[in-house]
Amino acid sequence: MSTSEVNVEQADLLSPEAVTDPYPLLAALREHDPVHWSEKYRSWFLTRFDDVTAALRDERFSSDRIAPYRRTKLESPDSDPALRAAFGVLEDWMVFKDPPDHTRLRKLLSRAFTPRAAGRVQPRIAELADELLDKAIEAGTGRTDLIRDYAYPLTASVIAEMLGVPREDHSLFKDWSDQISGLVFGALSDADRHSRGAAGMAELTGYLSELVRAHERRPQDDLLSALVSARDEGDSLSHDEVIATGVLLLFAGHETTTNLIGSGVLALLRHPAQRALLESDPGLRSGAVEELVRFDGPAKSVVRLMAEDTELHGRTLRRGQRVFLVLSAANHDPTAFEDAERLDITRRPGRQLGFSAGMHYCLGAPLARLEASIAIPRVFERLPGLSLTEEPLHWSPVLLTRGMERFPVRFDAP
Repeated sequence: MSTSEVNVEQADLLSPEAVTDPYPLLAALREHDPVHWSEKYRSWFLTRFDDVTAALRDERFSSDRIAPYRRTKLESPDSDPALRAAFGVLEDWMVFKDPPDHTRLRKLLSRAFTPRAAGRVQPRIAELADELLDKAIEAGTGRTDLIRDYAYPLTASVIAEMLGVPREDHSLFKDWSDQISGLVFGALSDADRHSRGAAGMAELTGYLSELVRAHERRPQDDLLSALVSARDEGDSLSHDEVIATGVLLLFAGHETTTNLIGSGVLALLRHPAQRALLESDPGLRSGAVEELVRFDGPAKSVVRLMAEDTELHGRTLRRGQRVFLVLSAANHDPTAFEDAERLDITRRPGRQLGFSAGMHYCLGAPLARLEASIAIPRVFERLPGLSLTEEPLHWSPVLLTRGMERFPVRFDAP
């Protein structure tokens, strides 16, 4: 479908077609209406690389969107106290902060969440990947679900172990994470997302609160103890900030990387020449991950609120209005990437926005890159004859992320 055939005035990024493949619609918006007002979502959508990059670095595009919602929607006496508490935890997430609060939190967290800390778990990532693939092979059916049986348990276990969560408790986080995702990503099709999210947040914060107290009494060599002891010139993370950050890391530490592994494997299945190139040269793994993030990465959009009236391409973005910075559209902008719709794992890396940009650049990017660079090639190495099944793929119908709910595949059983 050409961009001229798409009705940008009626653009809906959650239509079934756009959920399955958002890129034709995003290309039409980028070409014909790059500063698009959606009446349905009462929001602006920016889709060009230069505009999105500039907005990510512009403090007029504020990340502080949870506190205003909590003040205006959840402070009345008849509001749900559990929901108010859940949004109180989200309000302490660094990703929803502007300077100076964001600057302070990021400085403290960067001391604990370093590329070196991520690198220490490299052998464990490979070990977990093999354990999970062994189970799929030993089942003897020649079929598995790469999200449910591989990508999710791998990434969830890695971040849980880094934080110091006992192994027997790892399975608890799947349900909690699913419940919280409705609050964070706004799954509009789920009418119960607020009540489910509040319940999941209460259980998760209760669990982490006990775990934090245990780490305060007896520090361990793990990420949670590093958060507890984070200090900078007399400043520190409060107890509530440590818990909120633990929730953020557990959630963000597996949600996006699960989706990256899934969509990365899918892209290589659909582009066998690129897959063969990767298999022939392991030195391409790092660049391949960057290209897979650009080509069909897990971060579809990030949300900002306008801190003041701003003119852009003849449109006025009013103070208080919501803006979606569509990273996946920017990552396919032909003005920024030659032959942007083509997957090319030899592409020179460095410009893609899949991990955001500016002061909100993802602190977990080194870990995500490491996990994907191990987990994606491992699938092809261990599961010969890997291919899609006859079952349709089901993509999550949300505006902020792109990921499959299930990823059934077949392979040659031993």
